[in-house]
Order: sequence, then C-alpha cells, then structure tokens
Amino acid sequence: MKGGRTTAKLPHKYYSLVFGVIMGFIMSVLTSFGVTVVNIGIMPDFFQRWFDIFLTTFAIGFPITIAVPPFVRKVSDRLTISQTTDKQ
Repeated sequence: MKGGRTTAKLPHKYYSLVFGVIMGFIMSVLTSFGVTVVNIGIMPDFFQRWFDIFLTTFAIGFPITIAVPPFVRKVSDRLTISQTTDKQ
C-alpha cells in the first residue's frame, strides 16, 4: 500500500450515476454562474441569487446527464463510422 492511504470506491455498476452527479454538478455550477452574471450582474446578493439558480439548474441538469447519454451514444454511433470495422 503506497503512502498508507486507501480509497473507498463504488462498484462499477454505479459509474453512470457517479458520472451524472459530477457532470451535472459542474454543468450546473458553470451554467448558472454565467447566466446569473449576464442577467443580473455582480450585485451585493449575487452569491445568494446564484446559489438559488444553481439549485434549480442542478435539479434539471442531473436527471438529464443520467438519461440523455445513452440516446446520444446511439445517435452518434449511427452517424459515424467505427474505425474498428473489419475490411473484407
């Protein structure tokens, strides 16, 4: 064991959920921050307003990051050619 530290990891079956939480969180933070700056500018209560908007965007963005990727992968697979196709 290097450095004497162990890291607890979730089983791989939770990969999509972990990915969705992380991606939804980052997407919501950045999007809500940008939209808040554009719409109201930096004000004395900016961070409270931004946080309120963030909570809404995360509530919307998180389920999207879980539900939409399988559909997008299927569409992308149909619209592109795989480099691993065998030439016969």
